[in-house]
Amino acid sequence: MMISQIGKITAFVADQDRAKAFYVDVLGFAVRADNVWGDNRWLEVGPGEAGTAIILHAPFPGASAGNLAGVMVNSPDIDKVVARLRDAGAVVDGPTDEQWGRQATFSDPDGNSFVLVADGPR
Repeated sequence: MMISQIGKITAFVADQDRAKAFYVDVLGFAVRADNVWGDNRWLEVGPGEAGTAIILHAPFPGASAGNLAGVMVNSPDIDKVVARLRDAGAVVDGPTDEQWGRQATFSDPDGNSFVLVADGPR
């Protein structure tokens, strides 16, 4: 196979500081990079220090915030994450029990949407 992993995903956001607060304070992600070069800010977050990261970036010309959809994230305690999201004011659908396992859906403050999937056996 030519591709070994997905390294980074870009989520366009209208306000990088607001997005950083959501991903770090609500989802518990770590800031992996937060650098500014001229008018560009590279803000990279992810669960822990390794694995796929999400770049929280201002939209490029012709793009708009909130267009990321269907990214799946996992948790060993889906109920705790759902409660934390709701406490922070996020709209969450679920969790629901599906044939493949337990899941919920939510969006960040810009409308980038995620599917939260429970780790482990059903």
